[in-house]
Amino acid sequence: MALQLSFDVSIISPGGVVFEGKAQSVIFPGMNGTFEILVNHKPLLSRLRSGTIVVDDKAIPVSQGVVRVYLNQVLAIIERRQSGRD
Repeated sequence: MALQLSFDVSIISPGGVVFEGKAQSVIFPGMNGTFEILVNHKPLLSRLRSGTIVVDDKAIPVSQGVVRVYLNQVLAIIERRQSGRD
């Protein structure tokens, strides 16, 4: 059995797909603090606050949203934050 090193990530906003692909790590700005998702993470549903989502080395500004983690699939529905705004 091969060791799984990545998982599927989809990040969407009202404007369309922001990111879709495989990742080894995703860091989210949760309402109660920043958290990281790695392969084989337990199921999770969380609200997101203003901050930055980091998919491996790609930074995505977010003003708010929600994220669901289930069976090595991550789906985040976000509102994008304009660069330079907090």
